[in-house]
Amino acid sequence: MFTWQIDQIQWDKLFDWHLAWESLPFLLGGIPATLSVSFIGMALGLVLGFFLALARGSGRIILRWPARVYISFMRGTPILVFLFILYSGLPVIGIQLSAFLAASLAFGLNSAAYIAEINRSALSSVPGGQWESATALNMGYWQTMWHIILPQAIRIAIPPLTNVYLDLVKATSLAAVITVPELFQKAQIVAGRTYDSMTMYILVALIYWPICMLISYLQDRLEKRYSKFI
Repeated sequence: MFTWQIDQIQWDKLFDWHLAWESLPFLLGGIPATLSVSFIGMALGLVLGFFLALARGSGRIILRWPARVYISFMRGTPILVFLFILYSGLPVIGIQLSAFLAASLAFGLNSAAYIAEINRSALSSVPGGQWESATALNMGYWQTMWHIILPQAIRIAIPPLTNVYLDLVKATSLAAVITVPELFQKAQIVAGRTYDSMTMYILVALIYWPICMLISYLQDRLEKRYSKFI
C-alpha cells in the first residue's frame, strides 16, 4: 500500500535554484530546435492540410476517399510511433533521415490531418452565396477561393489552428527520443548528469509556458487583424 507522511517529503530537493540558473543557458540553447521543428511541421501541415481539406470535401470519390483514409490513419496513429517509423524504420528499406528532418516530417504529416478537418469546417462555414456572387462576377475557382473564401475562413480557423500549433510546440518534446537537441532533450541531459530531474523538468515547464503565452498573444493579434471580414 502506498503511504507517506507530509514530514517525510524532502521539500529542499523540490527545486534547486542554483542548478536551474546554471543550466538555464544550456536549456535555452534547445529553443531554436524546438521552434524550428514546430514551425516547419506547422508550415508543412498547413499546406498539406489545405489540399487535404479540398480533397476531403470534393465530389470526386478518387480524391475524397484517399483524403479520408489519410486523415483517419494520422489521427489514429500516435505521433511517437510515427517518429520511430520515419527515423528508425525507414533505414531498414534504405532511406536515412536526420533526426531533425524525421521529426519535422512526422509533426507536419501528422498535424496535416487535424488541420485538414479544421480547414474543411472553416471553408464549409462560408455561406454558399459567396461562391454564387463570385460566379456572377466571372471569377474563377482559385480566384474566388483566394480573394473571397479564404479571408473569411481564416478568421474562423485561427483559434483552432493556434491550438494545433501550441500542441505542436509542446509535442516537440517527444523528438527527444530520436535525439533531436530540442528543449526537453537538453533538460534530460542535465538531469542525467546531476541526478536532479525534478529541477530540470520544472525548469523546462517554466520555459515552455512563456513560449505558449507568446503564441496565444499572436493569436489574439491575428484574430483582430481578420475581424474586419466579419
